[in-house]
Amino acid sequence: MSLSTFVAGHRAAVLAAAAAVVLVAGGVTVAAVAARSDADAPGSVATASATTGATPDAASGAAGAFQDPAAPSYTPPPADATPVRLKIPSIGVDSGLEDLGLGAQGELDPPKEWLSAGWYQDGVVPGAVGPAVIAGHVDSGDAPAVFVDLAKLVPGDEVQVTLSTGSVETFRVTGSERTPKATFPTSDVYGASPTPGLRLITCDGTFDRSTGHYVDNLIVFADLVTS
Repeated sequence: MSLSTFVAGHRAAVLAAAAAVVLVAGGVTVAAVAARSDADAPGSVATASATTGATPDAASGAAGAFQDPAAPSYTPPPADATPVRLKIPSIGVDSGLEDLGLGAQGELDPPKEWLSAGWYQDGVVPGAVGPAVIAGHVDSGDAPAVFVDLAKLVPGDEVQVTLSTGSVETFRVTGSERTPKATFPTSDVYGASPTPGLRLITCDGTFDRSTGHYVDNLIVFADLVTS
């Protein structure tokens, strides 16, 4: 999928603003520095530029380092666990999960299948301390896609993620945010968090036929309730 033009001035501003945001997951330190969403067809998902090589000391309280002592106790998933299935009962989602990596320009690759969601595999495993990220298309060129009803989620709705170990991590929706792609809230989505969280991302807003992209993203936030 092609990438839309990224204004150099905006990129510089985002880089400066997010320089201290560090994610630590699976022994890999990733500094999230920008985010945008681009695709040639409806249903493109948010993308996140990232650079590697930062150290855990680059930001205090980096995700995956320390749990909030006031948070309820829980059993973290094994280090080698990966998410394999996503269920959102209230909107009828029951999807396998693709592993999503980063493209040549640091963008998060979208799922290959319209009806499958995908997990950012270099990020946090759902159920571990920090923000796990799952993305999906809202539609294809001629049909609804896996996250077509994501906007219907309300606080209190459950999201279930099955891991490769067979355990099910259950999250509860706490809220959502619609945002222009040009001002994607990188730190809110990928930034350090002292407790296990989940972010579900898809496209939203008006579809701009001149560019072939939706103009906004929808981000749903959820917190772990059982592990």
